[in-house]
Amino acid sequence: MTKKQKLEHSELAGEFTDDGITLLVDIFRTAGSNEDWTMEVVTQSEDLIRWDEPFATDREAFDEFLAVVARDGIRSFLEDEEPSVH
Repeated sequence: MTKKQKLEHSELAGEFTDDGITLLVDIFRTAGSNEDWTMEVVTQSEDLIRWDEPFATDREAFDEFLAVVARDGIRSFLEDEEPSVH
């Protein structure tokens, strides 16, 4: 059995609520590493949206999330029938 890697979660990760919709923003990397950060958003109906490209910093990841919300609205995470990739 393969040992599961431990993850370090950013302090910026957590629930984000706007327009009555709450999403879970998860920003993480392998614990104890200097790897780039991965970002995923989980909707209330447990749909998972993952960004293809990693981010150099957790702040860059969170700023990208905020930019999507500002540009497209928080509901843009809910409207796709197909799994979303950013």
